[in-house]
Amino acid sequence: MNNIDKITELIKSSVNENGYELYHVEMVKEDGDNYLRVYIDNQEGISLDDCVKVSKQVSSLLDEEDPIPFSYYLEVSSPGIERELYNDKHLEKYMGYDVNIKLNKLLNGKKKYEGILIGFSNDTVRINSEGNDIDVPRTKISSINLKGEY
Repeated sequence: MNNIDKITELIKSSVNENGYELYHVEMVKEDGDNYLRVYIDNQEGISLDDCVKVSKQVSSLLDEEDPIPFSYYLEVSSPGIERELYNDKHLEKYMGYDVNIKLNKLLNGKKKYEGILIGFSNDTVRINSEGNDIDVPRTKISSINLKGEY
């Protein structure tokens, strides 16, 4: 189990008990600083007050258990309207939604696809783009995001 998995397990029940879904946890390095980013969600949406509340809880748990051996900044936020879909649970939840897929390798001469998410397997993600079903190999996907509706 890696450090992010340990952190996720440590904070998940606390986040869930307070009516939020723990959407995603990541550790990133930007401009020499480490950031622990915790994304939360719920049916009503996420407010700044929600982020502050969860930030205090998570900070307290992390201070108590001290699973991160270096300095970092904790950020708690909503995954946003154009949220990234990180796992099968997210793909299942957003079946039928418009998505943008960015690729790390060309597929049929393109590095970006846009369409309706209609299926997925261990190996591919299937979208319908302009009336055509396209199977995108997961090994070529760098990110999948919901397409924001404005």
